[in-house]
Amino acid sequence: MKKNQIVAAASFIVIAFLSSPLRLTAQEEDLSVLSRWTEWSDAGNMLIHHLNDHAFRYLDSRDRHVESLRTREDWTNRQNEVRNKLMEAVGPFPPKTPLNARITGVLKKDGYRIEKLIYQSMPGFYVTGCLFIPDGIRGKRPAILNVIGHTDISFRGADYQTLILHLVQKGFIVFAIDPIGQGERLQYFDGEKNVPVIGAGTAEHSYFGNQCFMAGASPARYFIWDGIRGIDYLVSRKEVDPGRIGVTGLSGGGTLTAYISAFDDRVKASAPSCYITGFRRLLESIGAQDAEQNFFHGIKSGITHADLIEVRAPKPTLIVSTTRDFFSIQGARESFGEAKKAFMAFGMSENLLMAEDHFGHGFTPRNNEATCAFFQKYLDMPGNPAPGVIRTLNPDELKITATGQVSTSFDAETVFSLNAKEAEMLLANLENSRKDSEKHLAQVEKNAELLSGYNRYTEKPASVFRGTWQRDGYSVEMYAVGGNGKYVIPLLLFIPDGNGKYPALIYLTPKGKAADAGEGGRIEQITRKGIIVAVPDLLGIGEVAPDESFFNASYFISVLTGKTLIGTGAEDIDAIVNFLTERADVDHGRISSVAFDELSPVLMHAAVFNHSIGSIVLAGSQASFRSMVMNRFYDRKLAPYTVPGAIKYYDLPDLIGCIAPRKVVMAGIRNQMREYAGKELIETDLTFPVKVYTLKGKPDNFRILPPDEDILPMIDWCLAK
Repeated sequence: MKKNQIVAAASFIVIAFLSSPLRLTAQEEDLSVLSRWTEWSDAGNMLIHHLNDHAFRYLDSRDRHVESLRTREDWTNRQNEVRNKLMEAVGPFPPKTPLNARITGVLKKDGYRIEKLIYQSMPGFYVTGCLFIPDGIRGKRPAILNVIGHTDISFRGADYQTLILHLVQKGFIVFAIDPIGQGERLQYFDGEKNVPVIGAGTAEHSYFGNQCFMAGASPARYFIWDGIRGIDYLVSRKEVDPGRIGVTGLSGGGTLTAYISAFDDRVKASAPSCYITGFRRLLESIGAQDAEQNFFHGIKSGITHADLIEVRAPKPTLIVSTTRDFFSIQGARESFGEAKKAFMAFGMSENLLMAEDHFGHGFTPRNNEATCAFFQKYLDMPGNPAPGVIRTLNPDELKITATGQVSTSFDAETVFSLNAKEAEMLLANLENSRKDSEKHLAQVEKNAELLSGYNRYTEKPASVFRGTWQRDGYSVEMYAVGGNGKYVIPLLLFIPDGNGKYPALIYLTPKGKAADAGEGGRIEQITRKGIIVAVPDLLGIGEVAPDESFFNASYFISVLTGKTLIGTGAEDIDAIVNFLTERADVDHGRISSVAFDELSPVLMHAAVFNHSIGSIVLAGSQASFRSMVMNRFYDRKLAPYTVPGAIKYYDLPDLIGCIAPRKVVMAGIRNQMREYAGKELIETDLTFPVKVYTLKGKPDNFRILPPDEDILPMIDWCLAK
């Protein structure tokens, strides 16, 4: 083609393009803030990393201290320190009362017999177990308490029986007991249907464990006490040498072995299996486990797995591990290496051993033999550790109670009932403190900050603008706002068209920021009233939500560290308040907030800590933490948004009292089951804040609305000048 022909063709194309109408395809709205941004591609793990960072700071401080220990005196002082911290986290233990032990049956087998036993570790708190006794005992024998891991049928499982019978073959007396929530000790059991109500094992442990934590108690106390009282029973037997007591258990039983051995000086030889690692490696890998494996503020106190071994030094201890266990073998080796220094300082490094096998989580023949050899050596029962032929029993043969469950055989106490009795005393003290409301509320704010782990966020938060969507009459701006840590808060900002300053509302929903953000939705209705609406995903929600299983486990990290989702959420709200006060289009004196459902306690705390939040609306809030602790059943979705230890010092109604005389609306109040609360519950829990508002001369500033009443007029009322 010639040059003039090319020019002519090009001119035709340009003219044709300019003369055609420009057609743009409308883009579908995408309100994601963190997408297509490499640094935020791991958004689902931001909560994990944030909580772990707090844990690691405590562990770093602990490690620096332990690294400085050199002499026997150094380690003795450390042991005393650890004992005090453990007792503070777990105790106090109840007084020792009669065991009222009784034998419900005897099985005679080839070479041994089994006595089926029930004892009461506390009055009405029944423990079931089987005592395996070798034939031909002359004099006194060593005895081993066998505590069991997380299996529904407890020691009746074939793998557990295999180790028990292995030890019995070698002449040891073995006492295997059912842990709480397993075997014949289900706490939540439907006797008519013969099924667990909420699941066995870890499900039960965490269910009643949450209630213990809210009362500032560690559920581990009940498990440990059962074991200590089990040793009491063993040493009462004429066949048992009280100077030769051992303890062993695998998985959750490894946890209890380490615990009991740390608390009871009578344990001469201890062999925790498939548990010992270290909290650092645990949090880096599978995260915090079920309730009894977490001490109240344990990591905050500088306690990790190695301490449970070191506090025993130089008593004989065998760490039993498998290299492919989900309890990190790296952590197990590190704990062994650190603890070895303590044993060396006492001049008995040979008393700390470690057995390993290449396996996943569970028993292996090699580790069983190593466990047997350990007890043979250190409980003075020499012999060949290799097992003979082992024939396990049918689990039904090991039934102990008449019905197969303590709960249907006796009028028994449960962890819930025992914890509720303690909580009742705490709540009575709280009620007494409220009599001097001014003094009480001053303490509430301090205690709420301390227990929630809240750190005031006063800085101007860094933010990244991510674009705008224009809608009819308003726009939606998207930001990533810097949080109080190494994470960002995704934020949607709904801004009415026009100029001037607008009041602002922080809108908090556990469903995530996009849930109510559609055209025609509630947020649009509020924006059209001339209100800027800030809708964040607090850490753990929406775009920054982790896997559900971790989200629930995050509560246990807060138990260990004192850094709660409530405290973190309150800091996030601080960041949003600070972000809003930097904007020229916001009336800084008219910033309010609304929270829905389980985020209501977060907003209550935030409003107590930050007086820039002028008024709040709580839609679907629970009435109190009290109702969760004092009722046998509650909705477990509420647990992550509670504060461990709170009811010793305050409850949600006290926070409302702290907010007074600022405006507070509670609409559709719910009970511990997340059902709408009845009049009696509302009156019981909310009498105190009503009194405070009256004393401050603003009784109308605290309003309680029924579930079916529209909250939009109340938002208008809150933001009115």
